[in-house]
Amino acid sequence: MPGGRLTQQERQQIALGLADGLAYAEIARRLERPTSTITREVMRNGGPTAYRADLAHRATEHRAHRRRPAAPRGPEAPPQAHGRDAEAVREYEEALTTVFMQSGTPKMMARVLACLCISDAGSLTAAELVQRLQVSPASISKAVAFLESQGLVRRERDERRRERYVVDDDVWYQSMMASARAIARIVDTARQGVGILGPASPAGARLENIARFLDFVSESTARAADQARAVLHTKPGTTGTTGATGTAGATATSDGATTPISDRE
Repeated sequence: MPGGRLTQQERQQIALGLADGLAYAEIARRLERPTSTITREVMRNGGPTAYRADLAHRATEHRAHRRRPAAPRGPEAPPQAHGRDAEAVREYEEALTTVFMQSGTPKMMARVLACLCISDAGSLTAAELVQRLQVSPASISKAVAFLESQGLVRRERDERRRERYVVDDDVWYQSMMASARAIARIVDTARQGVGILGPASPAGARLENIARFLDFVSESTARAADQARAVLHTKPGTTGTTGATGTAGATATSDGATTPISDRE
């Protein structure tokens, strides 16, 4: 029944699969459903540890009943460009939102980020986001402020002086570099603790190991982001490659040394 609503029996199979420790993909295969459908169903209804088939079914029925009196959503579903299937696009947007949520992004922020990512322009105004997501302007403002603080969205003014929220080609690089710098700050703080607690103490040794591990991760993240940066600017139909030193300004030297993160920007 691809595309149809999940039945109560299918929800029971999902619950049994979760109890058996099956992956979403395996549950989806057994039910002949898209993995995104199973992922979205579980995340909407308590997550893998709290999912209950009967509660999920009642909640879905309640949502469907509540939506019935609503007016047709014509303005919210404009004609799709490039011959896209509108329903497939909607399903994908929900799947992308779910993935962002699983990575730790709050729901409203994940919805805004997914909406921006699938727009061809890579930018939308607050009014456009309100119309597409059917939420309040305050919700959009709060979500954008959070995404901006994470380096995932930037603001710009268009020719009509309207503020637009942008997910451009370089924003993922900037976000990765911000993450690397945040990890580097944890490294510095951990090493301060080593000096205070004593390197020979169990707590001091633990913090030193944490610092060494995160230092490696931070440097590797920054170096990889530098080397792969050109990929973000590759045009359709072309192949972007990066060498050992990176085509976009990687800071790895011939002897393998790296520039400290604080000096990268």
